[in-house]
Amino acid sequence: MKQYSTDKIRNICLAGQRGSGKTSVADAIAFHTGVNNRIGRVDDGSSLLDYTEAEISRKTSVTSKLLACEWNNTKINLMDCPGHADFVGELLAAAKVADSVGFVLDATAGVEVGTTLQWKMLENANLARFFFVNKIEKENAHWKQNVDSINAAFGKQAVAVQIPIGEAEKFHGLVDLLHMKAYTFEGDTRKDIDIPADLKTDAEAAREALIEVAAESDDALLEKFFENGTLPDEDVLVGLRKGIQAGTLYPVLFGSASANFGIKVLLDFLAEYLPSPNQMAPTDVFKTGKEDKVDVKLDPNGKHVAFIYKVISEGHLGDMTYFKAISGTMSQGLELYNQQTSTSERIGQLYTFQGKNRVEVPSVAAGDIGVLVKLKNTHAGNTLSDKDFSVSVKPVVYPNPIMDVAVKSKNKGDEEKIATGLAKLHEEDPTFRLVPDAALRQQVLWGQGSTHIELLVEKLKKRFGVEVELVKPKIPYRETIKGKTEQQYKHKKQSGGRGQYGDVYIRIEPNERGGGFEFADEITGGVIPSKYVPAVEKGIVESLDHGGLCRAPVVDVKVALYFGSFHDVDSSDMAFKIAGSMAFKEGYMKCKPVILEPIYNVEILVPEDFTGDVMGDLSSRRGKIAGMDPEGKSQRIRASVPQAELYQYSVDLRSMTQGQGFYTMEFSHYEEVPHDAAQKIIAEAQAEKEAEG
Repeated sequence: MKQYSTDKIRNICLAGQRGSGKTSVADAIAFHTGVNNRIGRVDDGSSLLDYTEAEISRKTSVTSKLLACEWNNTKINLMDCPGHADFVGELLAAAKVADSVGFVLDATAGVEVGTTLQWKMLENANLARFFFVNKIEKENAHWKQNVDSINAAFGKQAVAVQIPIGEAEKFHGLVDLLHMKAYTFEGDTRKDIDIPADLKTDAEAAREALIEVAAESDDALLEKFFENGTLPDEDVLVGLRKGIQAGTLYPVLFGSASANFGIKVLLDFLAEYLPSPNQMAPTDVFKTGKEDKVDVKLDPNGKHVAFIYKVISEGHLGDMTYFKAISGTMSQGLELYNQQTSTSERIGQLYTFQGKNRVEVPSVAAGDIGVLVKLKNTHAGNTLSDKDFSVSVKPVVYPNPIMDVAVKSKNKGDEEKIATGLAKLHEEDPTFRLVPDAALRQQVLWGQGSTHIELLVEKLKKRFGVEVELVKPKIPYRETIKGKTEQQYKHKKQSGGRGQYGDVYIRIEPNERGGGFEFADEITGGVIPSKYVPAVEKGIVESLDHGGLCRAPVVDVKVALYFGSFHDVDSSDMAFKIAGSMAFKEGYMKCKPVILEPIYNVEILVPEDFTGDVMGDLSSRRGKIAGMDPEGKSQRIRASVPQAELYQYSVDLRSMTQGQGFYTMEFSHYEEVPHDAAQKIIAEAQAEKEAEG
């Protein structure tokens, strides 16, 4: 593949609801651009892009794929992204290096919840946007309903640039609203025709809507539009380009990937009207470790800067490091410096990908996307640059993982392998977390959903030979007190020789929520020598590790040591430590102890039809509804829910909403557990203690 100048490059990611046909569109594009000699199909496992075992078995994308292809003397870097909510991180990473995003819609469904969610996630991504309404030949597919659905969700800036000829199964051509021409599809060729008489009124109305939005992209065009009530063809095209580039106009195109209709027209549009990298705002670059912006232009002859947006291990191919050249031209033999790991990397061969096929390229210039191999210490989100040019691109911000499971090794002694394997996988996929909890003696794996976690487990087994068992995680409860007491404890032991003596009086009372532990030394008159006071505090601190209700850590208490006594010979640090510990344990149970549980703020986006079911389910989970806001045909429900009630919620929500519900969650605070629930927790803790002996 030859080197293209920056103005002849188009970096595009495909987004949209799962099942809308994004990969089918990419497979059809691969065929028409000569990358593949047939149109691959997801359903029969022949897709050029969904080629991994996990994707073929599930018939859905789980990672973004790069399809570098050529059309009309233009290089198109198409990034096909998963629609599955569990893998939204793939879309966010691709969007970081794209200039445009195309939302693929299922013509029989219009704008679905997944599309709305992705749109919102990309709102601040500074991308040109367009829509491709796929499956237009299906029964109950109507172009006007789709445009109305897009307008309702995203505004009147979305305008058709073509309309279909023939509805549903009778679809056989398109009217080009930019040039007011029409053509029909006959096999792989298209035939120019006059605009059908029954479509002239619709075509004129759609063109007027297009002209109006195009005029709004430029003050001079808008003034001309107000004066004349319309714009000449050349001005419409100027306004179209400016509007797309500025993100104020979203063109809507129609076709069918499976029927192979409208794909060439789509390619023509991508090459002709979508912006090149140098037409978009340059990537924000900062001094490494600082917030100071550095002006880095998209210059193929400038300093070398490359942002790593994705790293994957391709088995026999090794680690593949995907990057976008922000400045300069990447070429073999170049020595670059990793700003995050402070290590040097020598650039070897450079590649691009055409689906599953790796293609060698001579160089990758500013604005283009490429792939490196055999880098030693470079991960997703890192920046490579010249050593004397200390700048970085900020990494992608991923959503918090929402599903937690505890991970146990099936084979004894594999715990270290699990941690090592997941650490390696995290370099490729930063959207999950492994959180070791020493207090609960478990490792908690947090992922974006059940399929995401399922896939991580598969990778652990296949690549690292580690089999794990997933179990319900323990909840990190806390204990605190609501009452106040004073407690004395005298530790006295005599067994021949030097004995043990420590006598303490302490006052225990609640601290404010989030205030933690506070210790006060109120000893006067030397009744306890000051050298023993730290030992008393240490004994109390150690007792905080396990409360008297469910053995959870104790938080938010104040303890004051105000009186006591000592023995000149038998007193020691150990004696006072034991006295402090026992005084606290005995006094603690007199202070009305309670159990606290973690509460999460949850936002759920669901189609209106499922709102009642979801809200009823939240109530059954002890959730408190904070509010509800309409978003197009969906509702965004805000609630606070105990973590204990959210186990497997992603599975349950998808079941309740036919796979159309999505949610995010974020830790909020700790809250007292209701009495009935607390009794169950205490009983479970007691049973566990007895089982341990």
